[in-house]
Amino acid sequence: MDGQTPRWPDILAMAQAAETVGFDGVWVSDHVGFGDPAGDWSGGWESWTLLSALAASTERVTLGNYVLNTAFHNPAYLAKMAETLDEVSGGRLILGVGAGWNEVEFETYGFPFDHRFDRFEDSLRIVSSMLRTGTADHEGRYSQARHARLEPRGPRPCGPPIMVGTNGPRLLRLTAELADHWNGNLRLPGQVAALLGPVEDACRAVGRDPATLTKSIETLVRVLPSRDDEPAEELELRGTAAELAASLHEYEALGIDELQVQLRPNSLEGVFAFAPVIEAMAS
Repeated sequence: MDGQTPRWPDILAMAQAAETVGFDGVWVSDHVGFGDPAGDWSGGWESWTLLSALAASTERVTLGNYVLNTAFHNPAYLAKMAETLDEVSGGRLILGVGAGWNEVEFETYGFPFDHRFDRFEDSLRIVSSMLRTGTADHEGRYSQARHARLEPRGPRPCGPPIMVGTNGPRLLRLTAELADHWNGNLRLPGQVAALLGPVEDACRAVGRDPATLTKSIETLVRVLPSRDDEPAEELELRGTAAELAASLHEYEALGIDELQVQLRPNSLEGVFAFAPVIEAMAS
């Protein structure tokens, strides 16, 4: 929002407007901040608290982390948190997870940055087991769960779907094995085909039909004119509602099931300005 972190009234207004104009979901990023903690620092709100508040303030849209850093959470307790939020939201949660990448966040908050992918695998195995079966036993190098029980269960017998954001070979294989949903981050349509081949290969390597894994991509969309002195961002889509709808349908033709739309401007006005694009896509 013009370089400022939105306040809760802004976030609430945007989420409720998104529900009104026809968005299918609302996503919240999971970052404590960016920059230099001793100097120029841009902070963010804690994502799980925001999602909990949005669960009680919306009725229809799915709600998800884009994506939650598992290194910041005990995995068994994270599964408990996810099941509880799925209950509060009436079965609208998508648990988006990843290994994290912004080292300064780890350092300033005291989380270990080493062996991130080993730690992530331990976490994902515990979380997925608890959400799918209601229990977990895992003796990992970095995380353990011993007869961990998930009770009471929420509105879905197998818990909320798990989305993993990754393009690396090791995490792709884990995604194919343990997750419901893959996300390939911010990409233009022309960049998607090169990502899908490794995703499908990972599925086949673990004996999974690639069609059973939901595939999503984030897209950056300019819906209101920028200032004269504001250059176009890298990977930014621009155009009329019809032109933007056509660009977004390109993702579908490539095999993408869902899009996370990052709006420019990221504001209440931006949400309403996207409504004609939704209408154009539907028609």
